[in-house]
Amino acid sequence: MMHLCAPRKKLFSSLLLLVLLFIACIPGQQDPGSQNLNAGLLPSFPGCDQIVSHAAYTLCYSEADEQARWVTYSLTKEMCSTNAVKRKDKFMADPSVKTGSAEPSDYKNSGYDRGHLCPAGDMNWSEQTMEESFYMSNMSPQVHEFNAGIWEKLEQRVRKWAEQKGEIMVVDGGVLTPGLKKIGDKNKVSVPDYFYKIVFSAQPQLSAVAFVIANRNWSGTGKSYLDFSVTVDSVEKMTGIDFFPALDDAIENKMESTNALSSWNH
Repeated sequence: MMHLCAPRKKLFSSLLLLVLLFIACIPGQQDPGSQNLNAGLLPSFPGCDQIVSHAAYTLCYSEADEQARWVTYSLTKEMCSTNAVKRKDKFMADPSVKTGSAEPSDYKNSGYDRGHLCPAGDMNWSEQTMEESFYMSNMSPQVHEFNAGIWEKLEQRVRKWAEQKGEIMVVDGGVLTPGLKKIGDKNKVSVPDYFYKIVFSAQPQLSAVAFVIANRNWSGTGKSYLDFSVTVDSVEKMTGIDFFPALDDAIENKMESTNALSSWNH
């Protein structure tokens, strides 16, 4: 497991604290109060160039791909029902990325959408969170029909899960592998062939659902995001990311090897 020197996070959710309390009750586990809380809760990837924390989400930036390897955030029932601000569509470079993030112009005439990883629809509960959701570090090139179709439907389902469970944690990103197509004259942004999304809940017990979907037009195929449900283990093998390094190994292995969709999608 790599050591992550994560920036101080601005927002600690009750779900993440609940996970820490859960870990503290596992025999043999270190007191979480003595750990770096962010490092213990974030996914782990040995090639992460920079961990960037914003008000409501944290990401692992890949300079070679000019996008996040993963973005993680907490989503609550209250966030889903607030709807305090309207979508702004003000895309901008992320000032927190030390090497410089991608820019809106990198996507110009590329044929790809600037696809959100942390959706604007999940961040409309404050002006700051809405604005930060349009940082280019939170974007990845997506086929328009994918972005506005199967991926958007999955995002809507995630909000329903947050409403049902009270609070969830989401991790997603493009599957970044060598040799991907690039767009942009200046920053050379990788175009993922696949995108993944993992949703974690502590209610009524620790469990997670995961999806891997090809970045293509699924309209007219009869396919739903439900057809692309997989185990967390399989996403880890595709990406090289350890998504829940803070959990006890026995609990982590059981949760990540189980496809819990049937218990979530009722």
